[in-house]
Amino acid sequence: MSQSLIHARGLTKKFGDFTAVNGIDFDVVKGESFGLLGPNGAGKSTAMRMIGATSQRTSGDLTILDKDPDKFGPQIRAHLGVVPQQDNLDTHLSVTDNLYIYGRYFGLSRKFLKGKIEELLTFAQLEEKRNAKVESLSGGMKRRLTIARALVSEPEILMLDEPTTGLDPQARHILWDRLFRLKDDGVTLMITTHFMDEAEQLCDRLVVMDKGSIMAEGSPAQLIKDYSTKEVLEVRFGSERNAHMADELRQLCDRIEELPDRILMYTEDGEELLERVYKKSFHPKTSLVRRSSLEDVFLRLTGRTLID
Repeated sequence: MSQSLIHARGLTKKFGDFTAVNGIDFDVVKGESFGLLGPNGAGKSTAMRMIGATSQRTSGDLTILDKDPDKFGPQIRAHLGVVPQQDNLDTHLSVTDNLYIYGRYFGLSRKFLKGKIEELLTFAQLEEKRNAKVESLSGGMKRRLTIARALVSEPEILMLDEPTTGLDPQARHILWDRLFRLKDDGVTLMITTHFMDEAEQLCDRLVVMDKGSIMAEGSPAQLIKDYSTKEVLEVRFGSERNAHMADELRQLCDRIEELPDRILMYTEDGEELLERVYKKSFHPKTSLVRRSSLEDVFLRLTGRTLID
């Protein structure tokens, strides 16, 4: 366990009669990118606040960097970089001043910060915006600045809560590239997300959470292998016909999931299954063959999609 930076056993958080996190177990190992995947309300952010030593647990064991966060909160927070779900930058200050003032909160010297800020501006691709007020930045730029700010103190663990929520596809991919670079540099990442593609791209290992509990744990590839098939055939017959056609299609594959707008058919060979659908004289309005994803894992484990 010497390489385990975060160790949780039976970690529980209750708010009155409501259990937000229900006895979860996991470890985060030095240098890995670990994810908490689940829909809004799954307990991901609550777990992150306990790990970040800003919310005390109700019960269970939790150590961060071999310390109890309920007893050594300030010491632990000094070694964490936190990227909250909502950017909390000082919008009336410049990009550089946001980094400088945050570094001074950590007691970092002016000499150290001068070089560090230049390094982080390059990392965040904000060199040309160094003197711009934060309020003038795009959403993607603000997100990159928030991550850069969290790296000022050279933390041992970088915690990111829903890092790309609200960003357009281009901004998301730029941010992913920045996080890949951190992974390559050996930074330990802990990420919460409800985006399946983000979890697959960024996480070496993850837990699937729902209603405060862990449903499964493993690498994205292993979870897909264990809980789904190689491919999925999506067919649409129209909302008024999908329920009837789902009963007809069950004879063609072992597992079917009926969603309001489409039917998912799980198979090892999607094209071959589609041919059999047409040979039965079933004619969907649209069809799509794709590889299985973590969305299918979550649907198998919970009976609902991540965006329900």
